[in-house]
Amino acid sequence: MRVNTVLGNLEDPGWASRQANAKVDYLVLDQWEAQKSRIRRTTEDGVEVALSLDRGVQLRDGDVLAWDEDAGTLVAARINLKDVMEIELAGLLGSAPETVIATCLELGHAVGNQHWPAVVKGTRVYVPLTVDKAVMGSVMKTHAFEGIEYGFRPGAEVIPYLAPHEARRLFGAAAREGEGHTHAVPQG
Repeated sequence: MRVNTVLGNLEDPGWASRQANAKVDYLVLDQWEAQKSRIRRTTEDGVEVALSLDRGVQLRDGDVLAWDEDAGTLVAARINLKDVMEIELAGLLGSAPETVIATCLELGHAVGNQHWPAVVKGTRVYVPLTVDKAVMGSVMKTHAFEGIEYGFRPGAEVIPYLAPHEARRLFGAAAREGEGHTHAVPQG
C-alpha cells in the first residue's frame, strides 16, 4: 500500500467515530523513522506500507494513513517517542541580565558537554533522553542552577509544538545512539 498523504488523526471527532466501528491496524514507527518522509515498513497485521509524504510533513501518533470504508479497516501511525527533559528558564526572567547570561551559558556548557541535542522554545529547553533519567537529573543537580527548574515529559506531549527540523534534532538524534561527536583519541 502506498501512502502519499495523511487523512486525519484518530483524535479528530470524525475519525474517532469511524475508528469505533473499524478494524484498526497500526504502522509502528520509532522516533527516528517517524521523521522520514520516505520509508517502507509493515503494519502489525502484516500489510506493507510505503510512505511517500511531502517534505515537511511530520507524522504524529494516531495519524490516519489509509481508510477502506467498505472493508471497515483503517491504518494509523503509532509513534513511539522517548521522554524529554524539559528545562524551564522562566525563573530567570526577573534576574539581572548578567545573571541570565551567565546561567544560560553554564547550562549550555553542561548540556553541550554531555553531547545532548537541545531545542529552545520560549523559556523552555527540551533535551531528549539519550541516557537514563537519573543520569540526566544528576547532571542538573551537580550544577545546581538557580532560577532553573527541570522535569521529564513524554515526547508525544512536546512534539506538537516543534517545527519539523526541531523534532528531527530532538527525536532523530536521540534515536541514533553511537553516532555523532566523541572524545576518542585517534590511534596511530
